[in-house]
Amino acid sequence: QVQLVESGGGLAQPGGSLRLSCAASGSIFSINAMGWYRQGAGKRRELVAAITKGGSINYADSVKGRFTISRDNAKGTVALQMNSLKPGDTTVYYCNAIVTGGDYYWGKGTLVTVSS
Repeated sequence: QVQLVESGGGLAQPGGSLRLSCAASGSIFSINAMGWYRQGAGKRRELVAAITKGGSINYADSVKGRFTISRDNAKGTVALQMNSLKPGDTTVYYCNAIVTGGDYYWGKGTLVTVSS
């Protein structure tokens, strides 16, 4: 079992920055990939960025060049540095972990609002 707790959401102006953090607890050494997803009202949850234990990274096209994901395997943490934020980035962001065996775990989500 893995528990995930996000922090760092909030309000930013267009062009501004926010940093999301996620801390895992429980069986953190069973975690393979960690990442961030986001889901708007009435929309499907979509991948924002993901990073494997070995450091391979995948970004959604919409955030490439603006967002940076990083991870500390030993601590079971993952962070998302979000720069050049746009109003379209406004939504709830969820931390995700995929463990050995393929089970998915989710945090409760943190709201990011980009508005002037």
